[in-house]
Amino acid sequence: MFSTVAVDGEVRRWEDLRLHDFAQGFFFGAGFFTTFRIDAGAPRFLARHLARLRASVAAFPSAVRAPTPEQLSATTVRDTLHRCLRTDAALGAGFTGVGKLSVSDGHVLLTLRPASPEAERHRLGGRALDAVEPGAYRRGEPTLNHKGLSYFRQYTLMERLPLLGNEAGEVCELPTANLFFLLDGALVTPPLNAPCLPGIIREVLLEAGQVDGLAVVERPVPLARLGDAAACFFTNAAVLATGVPRLLGRELPRSLSLAEQARALVEAVARREA
Repeated sequence: MFSTVAVDGEVRRWEDLRLHDFAQGFFFGAGFFTTFRIDAGAPRFLARHLARLRASVAAFPSAVRAPTPEQLSATTVRDTLHRCLRTDAALGAGFTGVGKLSVSDGHVLLTLRPASPEAERHRLGGRALDAVEPGAYRRGEPTLNHKGLSYFRQYTLMERLPLLGNEAGEVCELPTANLFFLLDGALVTPPLNAPCLPGIIREVLLEAGQVDGLAVVERPVPLARLGDAAACFFTNAAVLATGVPRLLGRELPRSLSLAEQARALVEAVARREA
């Protein structure tokens, strides 16, 4: 992570932040965050990320102190980002990487980090998924529809990246991404009450309604049916779409091309919304 950050629009250094400004977020995880892609200084899908943040804060009004509406406006956040990039020569106006907005204690913290060094390798070759955590989630658990600062459960599983399931034997998500499976001639993603995060790229693909001529639908995915999947990819805002060439020991050669088609679609929408 870069040392240049911003708090409520004011550019600062990470080492100068004050813990007591974020006490509820630090001690209780009472807050939310979102990570967004930045390409050549331009934040992608910023309005969608901010809408999700505002919705999460509004869903827990007695637990999380909300910042002012202005602090979570696209104009304010975009201006803050650009001032951070201009301030730090290690970033620069053409910075490409990932931004993170964290909201707690009435404050908005913007931090920045470079793109994952493995992102290009995974874009080209995909990533195998060979582990499952059945019963990791409880169906309908509402907090998992929000990207809360209490992220330890997901953080501990990031390296293994297992498929997380619920007590009903259904797929929910990955620790850091939404899942799509080619089943019965359609691209199927688990519903929000599985539960899973309403990911921004997931939302874009559902709105598009198709990828490479395949309908994109939302419905339960039983773990027992993963052996029938003809392809799989996963999505998040940082890497867009990553193919899964091997799922639980089965080779899925169509996954990489489908992920590429999904990325192209998402990038086209991003350009329109810029």
